[in-house]
Amino acid sequence: MRKLAAGNWKMNGTNASLSEVAALLKAHPAPACEMLLCPPAPLLSRMADVASGTQLRLGGQDCHAEVSGAFTGDISAAMLADAGATHVILGHSERRAVHAESDDMVQGKAKAAIATGLIAIICVGETERQRDAGATLDVIGAQLLGSLPDGASSATVVIAYEPVWAIGTGRTPTLPEIADVHLFLRSRLTSRMGADALEVRLLYGGSVKPSNAAEIFALPNVDGALVGGASLKAADFGAIVAALSDAG
Repeated sequence: MRKLAAGNWKMNGTNASLSEVAALLKAHPAPACEMLLCPPAPLLSRMADVASGTQLRLGGQDCHAEVSGAFTGDISAAMLADAGATHVILGHSERRAVHAESDDMVQGKAKAAIATGLIAIICVGETERQRDAGATLDVIGAQLLGSLPDGASSATVVIAYEPVWAIGTGRTPTLPEIADVHLFLRSRLTSRMGADALEVRLLYGGSVKPSNAAEIFALPNVDGALVGGASLKAADFGAIVAALSDAG
């Protein structure tokens, strides 16, 4: 499978930030891995113009489960696709916590995304309290099975493991802890999807940066990263892309 370096800009960026995208593409015009950036919705079509004719893929940060309707402030999967997206992040811990999104809600959004032709990046992850209680695998196992639509395949979904306590904190789990969780996810996916689970890309997210990227990408069952703050700067995200490309 082709590895994936995905950047989540969250609620950051303006038109001026598109210069970082241009710099990234100049420095890494043909990386060995797949590159994806997920900007705020107002920047999506503008970023698509910058990325036109390149290998950079774009995604949304969320979508609604319905095709259209009276949902003020929400964005449908079709709107994202129309603006140039090929992917969409769903069930990010910030959405689950701040917007009280349940596994059922995430699954409904994933169904809508897949039906529209988008690849759904489904996020799972435990809080620090859950980890300290020894509930990491129980929590992410339930999130995975509850959020994954029936009929999902390696062509339609990507799974991102993001320990909530590591996002934006500079902290990361130990390498054995990351490896254990990714092996667990692969096992659960295999039980659900059969042999195709071996082709589902499993991303690690949570304070991924140039200084730790290579050692994380060397772990088994880590097929890329979902990067937060480091994806805002061409130099930082480019170094992560280079590390993933080197990892094969």
